[in-house]
Amino acid sequence: MKLFITGIGTDVGKTIASAIITEALEADYWKPIQAGDLEDSDTHKIQKYISNSKTVFHKNSYALNTPASPHFAADLDNVTIDIEKIQEPKTKNSLVIEGAGGLFVPLNKKDTIIDLIKKEHKVIVISLHYLGSINHTLLTIEALQNRNIKIAGIIFNGDENKATEEIILSKTNLNLIGRIEDEPYFDRNVIKYYADKFRENLLKL
Repeated sequence: MKLFITGIGTDVGKTIASAIITEALEADYWKPIQAGDLEDSDTHKIQKYISNSKTVFHKNSYALNTPASPHFAADLDNVTIDIEKIQEPKTKNSLVIEGAGGLFVPLNKKDTIIDLIKKEHKVIVISLHYLGSINHTLLTIEALQNRNIKIAGIIFNGDENKATEEIILSKTNLNLIGRIEDEPYFDRNVIKYYADKFRENLLKL
């Protein structure tokens, strides 16, 4: 199983969700493009969160120095992101692939994050509760559907908001994988708690 984790925007909880999914499935993890925080990247963070010994962490295809949109970060590093050079790692294990920002974050003058999603990928959408998140979630889902990309399900991030969650689920008929509550902190124990909680739904995808 190859799961592509995308969000409705930046800083909506993709990395925490990716850690939970990776731990639940004891899957491999790969972030194709990292922009900024190279000493404490998303891969480093997830390594700290994972308890199992099976997960393999694959190298970024592009590791850029500036925390900015990948197209701009690449420009500052005097490189151009070529999606043909973004080669998915070979593994017999399940693979969790974490995107960067939302679907239309630019990689170069032509391509965006959505262009990294392949036919065999199943997409999990991470939706953070905030004013405007319904619109951003529905736009994200419609963009995926317009390209006939398979959506495996949705994870809500934030304490329960029935009005928001119910309207999104009723309009999209998506599988609800689970909700990540507003936790005071995340560590291996908290990640493992959610991994155990989400595992049954993830295994059905």
